[in-house]
Amino acid sequence: MSRAPSRGFSPCAESLMCYFETMLMPDFEKGQGLVPAVVQEHRSGKVLMLAYVNRLAWERTLETGEAHYWSRSRNELWHKGATSGNVQKVMEIFVDCDQDTVLFKVEQVGGAACHTGYESCFYRKVGRDGTASVVGVKVFDPEKVYGR
Repeated sequence: MSRAPSRGFSPCAESLMCYFETMLMPDFEKGQGLVPAVVQEHRSGKVLMLAYVNRLAWERTLETGEAHYWSRSRNELWHKGATSGNVQKVMEIFVDCDQDTVLFKVEQVGGAACHTGYESCFYRKVGRDGTASVVGVKVFDPEKVYGR
């Protein structure tokens, strides 16, 4: 089975039937309507960010093939990259054994997942003494992109 071009990905293995495509979805009730979404760059495996998905964000992600999340701070649906252009094309989705966490493997368009302009939201490393250092790559200036 080849990838479905209209959605940008297929959750089915090439040689397997799509049994789980209609059966498996996150258990949104466990997290009061939200489940964490770990986001990895699909080629390198680098962790880009952690966000939250509700049922609407899940459905939009499946429909469009681009990552959608629920913004807890703004209390609204969030299409990743809608403002910056740094969208996430979802290549694969995994649901954990308890069905209360998802993993999105994405192609990060524009090279930056973080709203601060870094490639990954995990751009600071904390040493054993508690001091932090910036280890990530800054891809864009957020003031130029968001005007803040």
